[in-house]
Amino acid sequence: MTGGRAFGVFIALASGLAQAQSPEALGWLRKIQDATQKLSYRGTFVYQHGGRSETSRITRYIDAGGDIDKLEVLDGVPREIVRTRDSIRCYLPESRVVKVDRRTAERDFPALLPERVSALARHYDISLGENHRIAGFDCQAVMLAPKDNLRYGYKLYADVHSGMLLKAVTLDSSGDTVEQFMFTQLAIGPVSRDMVKPRQAARGWRIEDSAAAPARLAGWELSSELPGFHKVTELKRLLGESRPVGQLVYSDGLAAVSVFIEPLEGRRDPVRTGLSSMGAIHIYTREVANHMVTVVGEAPAVSVQRIADSVEFRRPH
Repeated sequence: MTGGRAFGVFIALASGLAQAQSPEALGWLRKIQDATQKLSYRGTFVYQHGGRSETSRITRYIDAGGDIDKLEVLDGVPREIVRTRDSIRCYLPESRVVKVDRRTAERDFPALLPERVSALARHYDISLGENHRIAGFDCQAVMLAPKDNLRYGYKLYADVHSGMLLKAVTLDSSGDTVEQFMFTQLAIGPVSRDMVKPRQAARGWRIEDSAAAPARLAGWELSSELPGFHKVTELKRLLGESRPVGQLVYSDGLAAVSVFIEPLEGRRDPVRTGLSSMGAIHIYTREVANHMVTVVGEAPAVSVQRIADSVEFRRPH
């Protein structure tokens, strides 16, 4: 489907259906959220953006003690990422490095939806779309059309039987696809604990721990918050091997935007200010109070820039 045709369908579904916030549409979001959180599965999906694509294999294991995801990137530089409820470990065999980080509010395909899906109706018109067959599964489409220009639109395709998310398309204000995730093969069912263990023994590898921990970033705040986006966490972490950086995370329940605050003192490289992008992610950098403020988020450029422009430092009394 071309971008123009997709947008026509998008607008028709978003504005032409009286039951845009129907219990049925919200029920499908709950079914998707439930399936992606509670099912064990293994499969291969493709991520596409800007004419580029990347293939990954994902395995999810669940038991009474929690859940573990293992993601293996199959294209380009080898990477293996093991995610638990609280942490992320990224294994880089070519450089023999393990990067350790704390899991924050950002959500990853296919587990994209928040626990309280009903709250999304404040900022998105939610409606049902067409049925479509993906990777051997009959799927129901669910549309999330933004009520303003501060967030993207989404089209989600879920297996009609289990509710498992098979495909997620991010749409800009023109209805064009910004990025897309889609399973090409998926098996839902029991997964063994051994299947989510990292392939790499990592003996003797260098460990780079971000040492991310909850913190109060005194004095740093937004002069005005973006409608619908609320602060969900404050952290301090290490950038690279030693530079301390503050991080504020804002989310509307679906999209997350991080504000990184790095002291300029002792920095050798000049600061490159302004806007850049990669797929659905926009990055905006500016200087504030002798610090470099970098805002990174899966949101339209206008949202990322508005958040960046409102970051300020008020010296605590």
